[in-house]
Amino acid sequence: MSPSEALVRFENVQKSYDGEILVIKDLNLDIQKGEFLTMLGPSGSGKTTCLMMLAGFEPATSGEIYLENQPINCVPPHKRGIGMVFQNYALFPHMTIGENLAFPLEVRKMSKSEREIKVKKALDMVQLSGFADRRPAQLSGGQQQRVAVARALVFDPDVVLMDEPLGALDKNLREQMQYEIKHIHERLGVTVLYVTHDQSEALTMSNRVAVFDDGIIQQLAPPDVLYEQPENAFVADFIGDNNCLLGTVISEAEKSCVVKTDDGSEIEANKVNTAGVGSRSTLSIRPERVIINPEAGQVPNMFQATAEELIYLGDHIRTRMTVCGSNNFFVKIPNSSHHANLNKGDTVTIGWNEQDCRALNASD
Repeated sequence: MSPSEALVRFENVQKSYDGEILVIKDLNLDIQKGEFLTMLGPSGSGKTTCLMMLAGFEPATSGEIYLENQPINCVPPHKRGIGMVFQNYALFPHMTIGENLAFPLEVRKMSKSEREIKVKKALDMVQLSGFADRRPAQLSGGQQQRVAVARALVFDPDVVLMDEPLGALDKNLREQMQYEIKHIHERLGVTVLYVTHDQSEALTMSNRVAVFDDGIIQQLAPPDVLYEQPENAFVADFIGDNNCLLGTVISEAEKSCVVKTDDGSEIEANKVNTAGVGSRSTLSIRPERVIINPEAGQVPNMFQATAEELIYLGDHIRTRMTVCGSNNFFVKIPNSSHHANLNKGDTVTIGWNEQDCRALNASD
C-alpha cells in the first residue's frame, strides 16, 4: 500500500511528556480506509498515547499525522471528523440517551430533523431503538457501552477511536460486545483504531494488530500471522500461550538451525531471527503444537518429559512439564484424547516439528 492510499498516516512521530524520555519512538504507521486496526501492548507501551495524538488531545513532539493526506497536527479535535469511545463511556448523566447522541450533531450545526433521523439510525444500529428517552443511569453497563459506540458513529466520522472500551465489562458481556463491535464495523465499513491490552480481544476483532512495547511497534500483522509467525521473543510471549526455551545456536542452514539448551538438549528449529552460530536464542513453541508420545521418526525433536502439574480447563488439560532443563513447559492435551489420563509424576515422550519451533534472537 502506498502512503497516498492510507486514510491515517503517522510519519516519524515521536512523543515525550518531559522533553527527555520518549514514550513514542519514531512511529511510522499507515491505516487503510475501512480497516479495523488494534494497538495491543502492556500498560505504558505507548498505544493510548498514539490514540490521543490522533484524536488531537495530545500534541506530537515531532513528526506529522495525516488524515486523508492532510496534515492534522494543528487541527483542533472537534474539526478532525473523528469519533471516540472511552472505557468509562463518558455519557452525560443529565441527558437522555437521545440527547447524548444528538449532542455531537448539534455541535456540527445539523438541523433538528436531520438529528432525529441520525439518532434513530444510530440507536437501531446498536439495537437500542426504544431507549431514546432513558438516562444513562437507567441502563446496564453493556447498554451504556452500546450508546457510547452509537454516539461515536452518529455523525458518520472518517475514523472511530476506541480506548479500552470493554475494560469495565464482565467476561461474558465483554465477549458479546467484541462480536457486536466487529459486526458493526463489517456492516458500516468505518475505519476503527482500537486500543487494548487484551490479546484475545485483539485477535478476535482486528484486520491487523500492531503490538507495542516501549514506544515501538514490535510487529504489525493480521492476527493469524501474529500468532503463527511471531518475529521476536516479546511478540511470541505476549500473543497467546507460548513456551520459551533458551539456548545457544550451534549450527545454521538457510532456513533452519540447531540450538543447544543449557542442559545439553539439541533442538532443530525454524531459523526466524537469530544472530548467528554462538549467539543466544529463544525457542518459541506453542503448547498445542506439542505431541504426546509421538511415533519413532514422526518428528525431529523428541524428549523425555515429566508431568509436574495438571490443570483441568474443560476442553483440554493444561499440563506443566519439565523438559530440556525447563520446569515451566506447558502442553495442551485435548480432553477427548487418551493422553488426558496422564498423572502428576508420569514420564512421557513429547515432541514437535522443526517448523513449529521458532528460533528468535534472545536479546530482542
